[in-house]
Amino acid sequence: MESRILGKTDLKVSKLGLGCATFGREIDEEASFRIMDFAFEQGINLFDTAEAYGGGQARHYRKTSLGVDDVREKTGEMHSSEKILGRWLKSRGIRSDIIIQTKVSSNADEQHVRKSLEASLERLQTEWVDIYLFHNFDPQVPLEKGLSAFNKGVQSGKIRVIGCSNFGAEQLAEGLKISRKNDFPCFEVIQPNYNLVCREIEDDLLPLCREENVSVISYSPLGAGFLTGKYTSDLATIPKGTRFDVMPPHVDIYFHERSFRIVDQLRSKSKDTGISMTQLAMAWVLGQKEISSVLVGARTEDHIKSALVAMEMNFPSEWMSEIDRW
Repeated sequence: MESRILGKTDLKVSKLGLGCATFGREIDEEASFRIMDFAFEQGINLFDTAEAYGGGQARHYRKTSLGVDDVREKTGEMHSSEKILGRWLKSRGIRSDIIIQTKVSSNADEQHVRKSLEASLERLQTEWVDIYLFHNFDPQVPLEKGLSAFNKGVQSGKIRVIGCSNFGAEQLAEGLKISRKNDFPCFEVIQPNYNLVCREIEDDLLPLCREENVSVISYSPLGAGFLTGKYTSDLATIPKGTRFDVMPPHVDIYFHERSFRIVDQLRSKSKDTGISMTQLAMAWVLGQKEISSVLVGARTEDHIKSALVAMEMNFPSEWMSEIDRW
């Protein structure tokens, strides 16, 4: 498995990373263990999770935000992703071989970030996290407060590398400026959504990352399953147990006329080449030179196998140019 060095650090991560958001939400603990075992055997060392990932959180969200009180997850356990990953790490005894990336929900105040870090460490059953990110940007809280907590986490040895997720270019630049002003550790990693439908980062975020040597670990290369072609614009046909069923906010991101047009073009390309839509979409992201690692969410080992095939695919440059015009 090819690996990449993150930013200006000595931390090396596999080109494919395992997204663990499905653990306890779409798949149970037994299936999660099988997937982690398989991923590790294939040379994947980057495991991505967050305090916000859990069957309990998904269920709570639907109840409080949508007024829907039902059961769609495999478990109602809060923070199930971190907890399942922690139980697997303890049972396998391979902590030093795994790069754990987890996240505090936003750039909260210093005390909140410190407590969130301690809680994640306890759930993960580890003394340190390799990469710790702000999951989202909160404009109501000065970024300096959270970065101060990150600084103390690095000084204490509980955090190796810091970064952010879902930040825009302006927010990333602000964070770098604050860190330099205060002699804090700088963001070395950013984790954006990136796929054939969501390409906004190409405008200003990727150029900034290139200029500042910030590594990009992207997520949702298949658009949370949207680019597999299994969805139609009819909301009533969303398959039960899928990401869009368990977490309905994905509909707002992907269910648009342009998005479905791209799916149709991808389907046509798949028929012409004999290569699955999934592997074409995955290979396109993996072929982007400015992406250090691509997170793959999996419900079965076959999902990882498909990504591995895409990674080895000889993706012609003319295909890349054609798809870029969609």
